[in-house]
Amino acid sequence: MKVLVANRGEIAVRVMRACREMGYPTVAVYSEPDRAALHVIYADEAMPIGPAPSRESYLRIDRILDAAKKTGAEAIHPGYGFLAENAGFARACRDAGILFIGPSPESIEAMGSKTESRQRMQAAGVPVVPGLTEAVKSFDEIEAFAREAGFPIMVKASAGGGGKGMRLVEREADLHTAFERVTSEAQSFFGDSAVYAEKFIASPRHIEVQILGDQHGNVVHIGERECTLQRRHQKVVEECPSPVVDQALRERLGAMAVKAASAVNYYSAGTIECLMGPDKQFYFLEMNTRLQVEHPVTEMVWGIDLVKAQLRIAQGEPLGFAQEDLAPNGHAIECRVYAEDPAHNFAPSPGLIRNLTLPQGPGVRNDNGVYAGYTVPVYYDPMLSKLICHASTRGEAIDRMLRALEEYRVDGIRTTIPFFRFLMGHPDFRTANFDTGFIDTILPALDLEHRAPSDDRRDVALIAAAILAFEDAQKVSLPEEKVSRWKQSGRMDALRVRG
Repeated sequence: MKVLVANRGEIAVRVMRACREMGYPTVAVYSEPDRAALHVIYADEAMPIGPAPSRESYLRIDRILDAAKKTGAEAIHPGYGFLAENAGFARACRDAGILFIGPSPESIEAMGSKTESRQRMQAAGVPVVPGLTEAVKSFDEIEAFAREAGFPIMVKASAGGGGKGMRLVEREADLHTAFERVTSEAQSFFGDSAVYAEKFIASPRHIEVQILGDQHGNVVHIGERECTLQRRHQKVVEECPSPVVDQALRERLGAMAVKAASAVNYYSAGTIECLMGPDKQFYFLEMNTRLQVEHPVTEMVWGIDLVKAQLRIAQGEPLGFAQEDLAPNGHAIECRVYAEDPAHNFAPSPGLIRNLTLPQGPGVRNDNGVYAGYTVPVYYDPMLSKLICHASTRGEAIDRMLRALEEYRVDGIRTTIPFFRFLMGHPDFRTANFDTGFIDTILPALDLEHRAPSDDRRDVALIAAAILAFEDAQKVSLPEEKVSRWKQSGRMDALRVRG
């Protein structure tokens, strides 16, 4: 089975690695600025699909299907983001006779709307955050709900996700502005201006449950993940298991997640996201009908390759195990490494990576999408890689992550690595004393302890890195007959990474 990966960056490489281990050839698709990207180099074949803007390349269903047809790809894996939760894309694959590595379009549609999914979960007996179950038709409906429920409330895009299209409203005077902004963002990000509102849960934790279902009606949960640490509603650090969930609560969360997935006849990998208050009461928030960015921490602790499971399930194979066969082992933490400058309010930091040293050693995993000599483009999400550390206890996993972060070197651009070193050493993080607002409260201390180096020091470091990279390049010898000219062209460093 030849698999086309309709994505880019680290997730495309990660999916391709699973395919390679299973003996499946892979096809990459790429936009013009991604011509020299790692996922293009790693794949067995690659096809261009358009210019830089996502709407003209990675979001073009017709071009992706055409690439599959031209290369003879029999299946498409969407990764996460882009078209991963697009029911129309899943249906178009099915209509074209191409296997979609994910759930059915009907399941995606059922859980794609926040309001419809809330209705379905309530009908299935799954606890949901108190709020509206239908998109509002006017501001008056939002205002009436807010006055009845009391502030604070969250105004959200019905088709939202990824931290976009939502506003916390703490007083009535700000409600109308928030409503207009969310409506505008909903239309801009998702092409659907529908919004709704729900009660804001104070000092919450963000807990999610991984599920796997097959096409024979079997559904299991694979534990929970702690995803509370966020910036601008975007997760930056994830853990498995959650440090505040005991076995009894884990079983309750898992049973809820299985019930939620079964209610929409779900198969493939999926995630039930919940908010949990200080009283340990949890509420269904949404379902992500795709592979999550943070799936590696679950894989490390539970010993299941979720991408391989997706590939098998899509081909009609049963899970091959039951709930009682599963048990966690140790603790894993993931840091999302971004091309951002934490010393300047996490401003984007695209540009040329002059040198790259990835941490290694026991319990260290790198899901990486870049290489030395690669230029990080300005057009897409700035995540470079995911660093995952696994150990027998949470404390050991934190210490291992600190060690790995100290070994991690990216020269030429700024990254969030200094921020993660600061976070891993923070006493409240080490004792798991945090909620979703935690990072905002500690950022002032970050500015004091992690000032950016002076321009002179930075220039010296860049010059030294460039000299080192040049000297290394002189030692490289690639046999002409073993590497195609297409892959050699302009990408010597990338080929060295591939080996």
